[in-house]
Amino acid sequence: MHTIYARVNNVSAMLSTCLMVLLGAVSLSSFLLTTTPPPGHLSVTNIKVFPGNARRYANKNQDFTFVNFNLTADLTPLFNWNTKQLFLYVAAEYENKQGTKNDVVIWDRIVRRKEDAQISVAGRNKYVFREVSASFGDVPPAHYTLKYNVMPYVGVLTYGEAARTVNPVPFPESQDLS
Repeated sequence: MHTIYARVNNVSAMLSTCLMVLLGAVSLSSFLLTTTPPPGHLSVTNIKVFPGNARRYANKNQDFTFVNFNLTADLTPLFNWNTKQLFLYVAAEYENKQGTKNDVVIWDRIVRRKEDAQISVAGRNKYVFREVSASFGDVPPAHYTLKYNVMPYVGVLTYGEAARTVNPVPFPESQDLS
């Protein structure tokens, strides 16, 4: 004789097993639906470097960089039935004087709909871009890349690169604000 508790336990165990198998199948199918990286174009039009004082370090001068760029990309192939949103960001990749590799995010955007996935931006960095070691003077040129992160409803996050500057872009000499 089975009690009501044993029957409820059996039914809930069966339902949770079916749900986990369904979620695993959805996750696996979205992982297998990876697409080729979408084509994009990123070009840096102007870079200006200015000296300044960092708020965190009162007596330390640092160089602040302002980057103007043009960006076009068609990211509609990244949207499918399991895509919740895309996180896009432009990053500057360079090595400082000590040889440490730096990836600095200078611009970002969240795309929630497939209709908004055709990006065309002519802008400048959204976030502060400064060199902690004080000066961009001896820093080698930087590559700028447009990277994306596909956030699914169910499954693993997918990262990729949609555009990259063809040649590294050098940092100009620091200019005075006067």
